[in-house]
Amino acid sequence: MSVWARITRHKPIEQLQAELGSRRDFRRVLGLWQLTAIGLGGIIGVGIFVLAGQQAAANAGPAVALSFLIAGIASAAAALCYAEFAGLIPVTGSAYTYAYATLGELIAWLIGWDLLLEYALIVAAVASGWSGYVVNLLDAFGLHLPEALRGAPHSGEGRVFNLIAALVALAVAVLLTLRTEWGARANTAIVAVKVVAVVIVIGVGVFHVDPANWHPFVPERALGADGVAHFGWQGVVTAAAVVFFAVFGYDTLTTAAEEAKDPQRDLPRAILLSLGVSMTLYIAITLVLTGMVRYTELGNDAPVAQAFQSLGMKWIGAAISATAVASILSVIFAFMLAAARIWFALSRDGLLPGWFAAVHPRYGTPHRPTLALGAFTALVAGLFPLGEVAKLVNIGVLSAFVVICSAVLLLRRRKPDLPRAFRTPWVPLVPIVGIVFSIWLLTELAALTWLVFLAWVTLGLAIYFAYGARHSRLSLPG
Repeated sequence: MSVWARITRHKPIEQLQAELGSRRDFRRVLGLWQLTAIGLGGIIGVGIFVLAGQQAAANAGPAVALSFLIAGIASAAAALCYAEFAGLIPVTGSAYTYAYATLGELIAWLIGWDLLLEYALIVAAVASGWSGYVVNLLDAFGLHLPEALRGAPHSGEGRVFNLIAALVALAVAVLLTLRTEWGARANTAIVAVKVVAVVIVIGVGVFHVDPANWHPFVPERALGADGVAHFGWQGVVTAAAVVFFAVFGYDTLTTAAEEAKDPQRDLPRAILLSLGVSMTLYIAITLVLTGMVRYTELGNDAPVAQAFQSLGMKWIGAAISATAVASILSVIFAFMLAAARIWFALSRDGLLPGWFAAVHPRYGTPHRPTLALGAFTALVAGLFPLGEVAKLVNIGVLSAFVVICSAVLLLRRRKPDLPRAFRTPWVPLVPIVGIVFSIWLLTELAALTWLVFLAWVTLGLAIYFAYGARHSRLSLPG
């Protein structure tokens, strides 16, 4: 087989669909609301409780609401494309599997390899953001961690390791190893609490909005103490590229396709429901938050809680911290679940060692990649600040969005009559919007982010040609 034939070989969609009823790797235990909760859990978290305030203070001012809107447009276009594939190919692996069926093995491998890192980094970043609220809550009760264990190096004077972030990453990995449905039920309950809490924050906060805090809505561009220009419309776009981290997550639920009771019906619905609810809450809370206090006061580890505390409402600040402590756990759950299942799918297809494709005989979970990811994310969360990790996340997911939107266009051309449980509307407009916005946001990412990304891709290419191409299940006779 030639190199070109090897890297472009793909899994026939018809074969994947035919195998749906015969796959027994996982137990089908997830319904519509549990899938939607995984999506909501993946989307709503650090974005609302941490990044919105931090980006308002650093780049966008009150116009951070526009940053979320810009990021949301790109995300919505991609979500509609994901929904089509989720109904068409409801198989574990999400974008990796969709690319394998349409664009060939090499592109699929690169997307899977990329998402494996990105999802793991999301877990680490969210765990880091979560720890800030835990520390804030402990302080409110007079319990103070040693400064050395309160955060990663360079996140504050005297900080050495983020103990809380590392422990939560390990704890979620253990929970996901035991039983998926246990974690899913707990996640659904946590997400319900989270949504109610955000609605309460908006409802209480709106009565403390001072419209003067919204002026200027787009602060004038200026050179900061760090020697870097901030604010202005360029700052709004820069913030959009960062907060994009907070407007995806629905893709995590597609990685659990083989654990869904009725994937072809429920996956597309869950994707659209989770994104619609999340974007409504995001835009509302950013407007309320920047209206309550000046955007310059939001550059801290727990901006929502601090905003209420600065207005003398310490009780609600503590309540927000408590809610954030519980609710951000759902984000860690969603992306840890997604990363483990992408690793599992890569291994099941032979592109990574098959040892990782084993399912626990008692718990029915991909325990080996889950526990390995728990250890990795614990180290990253403990040693790297939130801001640095978040910058490295978006590039992989945006790349996946470009691939998924392109794949929809390609498949509509190749197989227009293929039965689809959900059809992306306004094709080719919607996929093109997703591609253009995603590429635009990619251009806003820092050069260092691109260098790390290219290094990871280079390592992935080396692994593929040294191992994956020769061990792929598509290389096996028959």
